[in-house]
Amino acid sequence: MTDYERIAAALAFTRANFQQQPTLEQLAEQAHWSPFHFQRKFQEWAGVSPKKFLQYLSLDHAKRMLQQQVSVAEAAYETGLSGTGRLHDLFVTLEAMTPGEYRQGGASLAIVYSFGECQFGPYLVASTAKGICKLVFVEDVTKALSDLRQEWPNATLVAAEEPAHTQVARFFARTFQPTDRLHLHLKGTPFQLKIWESLLRIPEGELRTYAQLATAAENGAAVRATGTAIGANPVGYLIPCHRVIRQTGELGQYRWGTTRKAALIGWEAARQVI
Repeated sequence: MTDYERIAAALAFTRANFQQQPTLEQLAEQAHWSPFHFQRKFQEWAGVSPKKFLQYLSLDHAKRMLQQQVSVAEAAYETGLSGTGRLHDLFVTLEAMTPGEYRQGGASLAIVYSFGECQFGPYLVASTAKGICKLVFVEDVTKALSDLRQEWPNATLVAAEEPAHTQVARFFARTFQPTDRLHLHLKGTPFQLKIWESLLRIPEGELRTYAQLATAAENGAAVRATGTAIGANPVGYLIPCHRVIRQTGELGQYRWGTTRKAALIGWEAARQVI
């Protein structure tokens, strides 16, 4: 069997049996590898560990159950988890909310949003009580609000300017003080969160390639998965995904346009020589 066939067999087995919460040893047996070798190979091919992949499947199933308005206890049981405590931990870790909050579609969550203007164009910033959850450059105000509503269909959207929004404006204006703190409310997979954390470590005025960022996140083989995680960044500029380019030196894609990406990179580089 090729490596691909071994991993494919393990993936198929995991999808078919996730409700039994198979162990690493059981998954490795499907690929005819030792648990240690299987763990390494799976990480290379899937971009996440076998445990995390199993968690994603479990979470996805639980979310579908909760959307059908079953109880949290029933969702935990049907997912194969030992109890509501494990389901709660899984949601908080991967979705930044509790199962109950997800079941209500964010009904108990208030999201405050406002629009601003910076040197790179108009933007939308949104925040919860936990911190900034969204910062995007906008071309169409109506679409920007529609996208936010789709992410949190039952949340209460409030048009107002929070202190955190003012801090974002100061960040763009470069009047942000070293003592100032901006808190982020990020929702993503552990792999995405690790990539976004690596982005935050790129100094202003410097660039990294996708391969370098994957290595910095301790997953050098998952370059494509790294690019996907970068593209899913919900907080533009503050999490500097614009500082990642292709190995060839080309800018590569950017969620808010390559022209804006070039402007961001050039502006930051110029600031280093002023």
